[in-house]
Amino acid sequence: MSIMTIEDSKPMRSLIKRTLKQAGFGDHEISEAGDGEEGLAMIKDSKPDLVLSDWNMPKMNGIELLKTLKRDGIDVKFGFVTSEQSQKFRDDADSEGALFLIGKPFTAENFNRQLTAVFGRG
Repeated sequence: MSIMTIEDSKPMRSLIKRTLKQAGFGDHEISEAGDGEEGLAMIKDSKPDLVLSDWNMPKMNGIELLKTLKRDGIDVKFGFVTSEQSQKFRDDADSEGALFLIGKPFTAENFNRQLTAVFGRG
């Protein structure tokens, strides 16, 4: 399985990667993109099994990325890892087809619970 993290903060990308390993998903290929535009190009090229995206990023934010993927007919499992946790953001994510929204700060248990629901055990 391949997992792509799309996050504009390099330290946060490292933290997500480390947390994925702690959650039992470290054996999977993990790639990184620094914003939505870069992520979109990488998704089209590498077709990951799962995208973990921040919401607020330069160039293209996470919800714009999800809408673009949907509009372009690119079917990829998609979840948010974001500090945006209000019900409105959760409703917007859900209505666009996101499988989950993991709030920051997060734990390995948060990742394990959500990713296991999508894929089974890591």
